[in-house]
Amino acid sequence: MSISDYAFLKKAGKIVNSRQTRTLLLTGNVHDLFALQTDGQTDYVPLVDFLCARWQVPGRMVLVYELNGPIRFLQPTDRDKLRDAWLKWRIGLNADGLAIEKMLAGGKARARLETLQKAFDDNLLSAVGNPSLALELLRQICLCARTPIDGRPGLAESLIILIEAADMLIPEGDISRLGDADRHRVCICRDWFCDPGFMNGNDTVALMAESRSLINQRVARLPQMIEVPVEPPDATRRNHFISWFETHLKSRKKLQLWGTQEDLAQYTAGLSIQALMQLLRAAVHETRPLMAQDVVRKVEAYIQSQLGEEIVEFKKPAHKIDDLVGFTHLKHFLREELIPRFKA
Repeated sequence: MSISDYAFLKKAGKIVNSRQTRTLLLTGNVHDLFALQTDGQTDYVPLVDFLCARWQVPGRMVLVYELNGPIRFLQPTDRDKLRDAWLKWRIGLNADGLAIEKMLAGGKARARLETLQKAFDDNLLSAVGNPSLALELLRQICLCARTPIDGRPGLAESLIILIEAADMLIPEGDISRLGDADRHRVCICRDWFCDPGFMNGNDTVALMAESRSLINQRVARLPQMIEVPVEPPDATRRNHFISWFETHLKSRKKLQLWGTQEDLAQYTAGLSIQALMQLLRAAVHETRPLMAQDVVRKVEAYIQSQLGEEIVEFKKPAHKIDDLVGFTHLKHFLREELIPRFKA
């Protein structure tokens, strides 16, 4: 099995290809780095970039919406194709037909056609920094892509829309306590994902959030929403990353370990690739061997940061047998018989 073959990716592919649903919710380790193999080279990239590379195949068009950015197209030609589909959906003409119509029209008719021609790009620009408009625009893009024009869908390719930080777009909370903008986005998502035309179409929306509970329950509990957990890295993937990190060190400094790479991979159970990278970079910078106690401290700090200091606490007893009061015979047995057997 290739290092870039992840269980969550296989599960998501089965769901989409079997048409079980058109709406996925990726949860869990969504802020980590993932191994991407391209032309024989391996690199570690964020989840969005990983999905874009793996799902960009012939017959599919991938769009990405990030909360602090525009709606992003992977290929420059994708924007032109969608603009053409948008024009055909709105006025029944493609870009060439619209150009001919403009030449024949005059006065107010020409001005109206020019306004319609710029509407798609204007909407994309207005969607930057306006998540409600961005979600509505993406919903309408799906609508125009599957609407038949002259007996054929407006867009030949199937859409895959990746939406990052879904918990920020449609946060959990009582609907009566949400702001107008949040309620509006919840309504948009419900209308979008529950639309029979969308459910029976070929377009797919993949939302990303750390937990399903962070998404507004009026969307998260929809039967159309299937959750796909993104698993944390196992020992094999951590070991691969350690080897990759050492191979790609650009400085003359070397990674020094107290043991083998396999030992480090076992000791770092529970760490994400991001956290493991931080640990390795710190060790290289300090030019000293990475010790087992350093790894234990990092694992403890990472677990507490994920769960909260009030949720989990690590106890490290420091007393010895001699500190115990009484139990003379038991202490003698432990010191003289049991412990030597463990050490043997």
